[in-house]
Amino acid sequence: MLIETESTPNPSTLKFLPGRTVMDAGTRDFATPEEAETSPLAEAIFNLGDVTGVFFGRDFVSVTAGPGVAWSDLKPDVLAILLDHFSAAMPLFKPARAGFSVPSDEPALSDDPADADIVAQIRELIDTRVRPAVANDGGDIVYRGFDKGKVFLQLQGACAGCPSSSATLKNGIEQLLKYYVPEVTEVRAV
Repeated sequence: MLIETESTPNPSTLKFLPGRTVMDAGTRDFATPEEAETSPLAEAIFNLGDVTGVFFGRDFVSVTAGPGVAWSDLKPDVLAILLDHFSAAMPLFKPARAGFSVPSDEPALSDDPADADIVAQIRELIDTRVRPAVANDGGDIVYRGFDKGKVFLQLQGACAGCPSSSATLKNGIEQLLKYYVPEVTEVRAV
């Protein structure tokens, strides 16, 4: 089995492509070792000690190294864990148990029903134009709300903490949304 690696715009994050589906639907972001306890793969990667984030996309796993960690030292260990996991066809998540919950995909804000058409346009643009491009960089952007012209988005994976994420939000996503949806005045990360 060959696992390809790609750099991302975030120098702390590498994208690993196992050549097979990682998540059948959706994405999953692990920002702490405690969150990773629901996944044997994420837990094993966090157990390396030098990892501050793990993200599962459709066909990739992004791993974020801690400050000052050299990828030349960490990469072989991450590759070994990924090879073992995917070669053995191990489950991505542990079976549900008491106290286990999956974070909600519900927006952080309650959208005004009067804005339903605007919100539908925003979601369509994010899902068809923004998310595929961001996935190429090892991350994801999730819609969290619309209020008085402001769009609230959550950055995940390689996008969270990326030095160029604010430029992407303002110069890329905000301009795209303003062009197609004139009611949008600003885009903010939450």
